Amino acid sequence: MRRSLSGIAAVLLGSALLASPALAEEMQRQAPPEDAKVDIIAPQDGATVSGPLTVRMGLKGMGVAPAGMEAPNTGHHHLLIDTPLADVDLSAPLPSTEQTRHFGGGQTQATLELPPGEHTLQLLFMDHRHLSFDPPVISAPITITVE
Repeated sequence: MRRSLSGIAAVLLGSALLASPALAEEMQRQAPPEDAKVDIIAPQDGATVSGPLTVRMGLKGMGVAPAGMEAPNTGHHHLLIDTPLADVDLSAPLPSTEQTRHFGGGQTQATLELPPGEHTLQLLFMDHRHLSFDPPVISAPITITVE
């Protein structure tokens, strides 16, 4: 049986439209508590460090839970390395890469190996789906130098 390309396209479009309300609801970003704040405790902005580097992550007004564990006002840390926040699609789950590190086990401290040179670090606190809160819960970016 042969279908026309336009017939197949219509079926695919209809399926996408039926699925989109559920997908939109599933991907809707949650509002954080007004007092939610995340920060990098260590290292401090402007620090010169040698590797391996230990990053300590702070959080106020929310709780930390492993990825996938849905609970009110909880999430887990992500670390942007040499990645401006403007380059992150906050409306979609954050992919895990060398520049966008996930701490989905609920970690509040991590040891990293970074190449020598200047690096920027910024925390982004996300929900159980690796999706940003709205507004995002972010730290100020810091700059460090690795020797």
